[in-house]
Amino acid sequence: MADRRRTSAEVATAPRTLPRRFLTPEDLVEMFELPSVETVYQWRRKRTGPRGFRVGRHLRFDPDDVRAWVESQIKGAAA
Repeated sequence: MADRRRTSAEVATAPRTLPRRFLTPEDLVEMFELPSVETVYQWRRKRTGPRGFRVGRHLRFDPDDVRAWVESQIKGAAA
């Protein structure tokens, strides 16, 4: 299996758009290069990550909520 991590040059030139569909925990793992989906579930339990919602037993995230959460993290880091 190929290494999916991007180089810093690829990250710098990659577009900053999110998919138009609702995101899965696996999508967040890939986007933020997290160690596992357990990190996403911990964020949810601690209420520190992006707002998510359940569709039956499946967890989903609105791309707008993820974007707002990232912006709040950036603003918090700059303060």
